[in-house]
Amino acid sequence: MAPTLSFEQYCAYITSLSKSEIIDRLLHFDGPIKMDFTDVYLKSLDVDKLRHILLAAVVTSEQKKAAS
Repeated sequence: MAPTLSFEQYCAYITSLSKSEIIDRLLHFDGPIKMDFTDVYLKSLDVDKLRHILLAAVVTSEQKKAAS
């Protein structure tokens, strides 16, 4: 994801992802936050919870980048 997106654009992008795409992005999240979720755990969550986790990770990652 490009760091130049606005919060609204991140929300729209994440909303457009399927459950499997969100899980893939969480499992391969490349940011300053260590994501330690298992595939089994993520598959047990509903898509809204997954979106929330991904959005929180992306927003936190962007804030850390901006602060550096």
